[in-house]
Order: sequence, then structure tokens, then C-alpha cells
Amino acid sequence: QVQLVESGGGSVQPGGSLRLSCVVSGSPWRHYCLGWFRQAPGTVREGVAAIHTGGRQPYYADSAKGRFTISHDAAQKTVSLQMNSLKPEDTAMYYCAAEYPPGGAWYCPRWNNANEFGYWGQGTPVTVSS
Repeated sequence: QVQLVESGGGSVQPGGSLRLSCVVSGSPWRHYCLGWFRQAPGTVREGVAAIHTGGRQPYYADSAKGRFTISHDAAQKTVSLQMNSLKPEDTAMYYCAAEYPPGGAWYCPRWNNANEFGYWGQGTPVTVSS
């Protein structure tokens, strides 16, 4: 029932910015975990950032800290990823994901593990090149 749809991907030069958005629908949960993952060809899917809709402090991969910002809009039921100072190594398919945390925890355990998330969007591509 839970559906996620990403948008905002595209091509950008190094140092540029993109804002990805993901609309969540059909969620039966009051609060849950939302994450952004990325996967380049031939690589594993890695967590970029995540946020608990009822939490306050988001989670970031080391590669994203200081450059990316994840945000959740409860009214619009969206999660966004503002990406600044993009690098070629950021090139990947970006996915948003959702999952109810175990026991209804107010944090997202193993937030950067794709296996912890059961609901996924279709992905939106990001290409960073000159």
C-alpha cells in the first residue's frame, strides 16, 4: 500500500546543486523512517541520509555530511534531499525508501542499511559530470 515517487534528478556540473523530492502515499503509520539511498552500476545500494518523521536529528553518511540536507514535510507527506557541492562520485540512481522502525522506535536503527527498508520508490537518476 505504501508508495513512494521520487523526482528532481537530472544532470549537473560538479559543484552544482539538485533537490530531490519523494512523495509518500498510503502510509499506515503515524511516524516512520524515511531514507535516501543511491546505487551506481555495479555497486551496492548505500544509504545517503535518513530521517524519522517523529524525530529531530537526521542521519547522514560521511560522504553527505556538510553537503546534503534531508528534510521531511509532514503536511505534504514528502521527504526531500537538498544536494549541494555535487561531485562526480555522487552520480547514481537515487531512491527514497520508507519503513516502520522496529517496535515503533523513535529512531531509525541501521538507517543506512537498504535491507531495513521495505518500501521503495522507482528511483531518479543523478549525473554529475563536466
